[in-house]
Amino acid sequence: MPTVLTVGSLHYDIMVETDHLPRRDETAIGSRWYPKFGGKGGNQAAAVARAGGGSRMVGAIGDDAFGQFLSGTLRDRGVDARFVATIPGLGSGMSVALQDRAGDYAATIVSGANLHIDPQTLDDPAVWADVTLLILQNEIPEAVNLAAARQARLRGLPTLLNAAPYRPLPADLAALIDVLIVNAVEAEMMGTAPVTDLPSAAAAAQALSARFPAVVVTAGGQGLAFCQSGQSVTIPAEPVPVVSTHGAGDAFVGMLAAQMAQGQGLDTACRAASHAAARHVAGL
Repeated sequence: MPTVLTVGSLHYDIMVETDHLPRRDETAIGSRWYPKFGGKGGNQAAAVARAGGGSRMVGAIGDDAFGQFLSGTLRDRGVDARFVATIPGLGSGMSVALQDRAGDYAATIVSGANLHIDPQTLDDPAVWADVTLLILQNEIPEAVNLAAARQARLRGLPTLLNAAPYRPLPADLAALIDVLIVNAVEAEMMGTAPVTDLPSAAAAAQALSARFPAVVVTAGGQGLAFCQSGQSVTIPAEPVPVVSTHGAGDAFVGMLAAQMAQGQGLDTACRAASHAAARHVAGL
């Protein structure tokens, strides 16, 4: 089976439900809290497996209860976690996320063991067995992303970067990216005009395509635009009831990668990914 390799973060998420997101200096009253598997890397690896693709992950956890939860959940969700290292004496990555009644959220992450992934792990040929595509994000050190992207290029494999959260992208890493995925905020932070609707998303994708072979710009409830070979295409979002937007972007990336790893073109992959994100938002 074609396998997608995700090199990325793992977080133990503490989710807090509240009537509204607090403003600066405000203490809001929550209604409940619960733990949740998280980290963009972990979520995307799990989404690949849920989409029916082979999924493998390189990452790091601490030698704590959070880490046991994270590695166990990866295995339960069908992800090959052999290359997720346990770092003695360090805490696992974690986050606290607040979600309001409208399904919007805000979060703070503590990276912990995610900052200690060993780039030399990517030199192991076993990591790359049957891999047809690489996923990266920006929640782990840049040196690890660069090591992974270089190994993928040596093997002739496409690299997909979900450039979230935003940070400046060095030229040597940018040159190794085949598909860039950003949301409206990240696109603007990378130098595009504001993304407020599908036409502006298409314009942003077109602008960023001067630097990357293919670009996908997601625009939340509006939909998405992608640009490849100079041609921009927009795909409206499916109208669904909003249960929660938390993790929708990761569901999108995981399905997109799974589709591409199985040989689908970017148009077909984006449409399948948009549908997967809509189902996630609707709690399906």
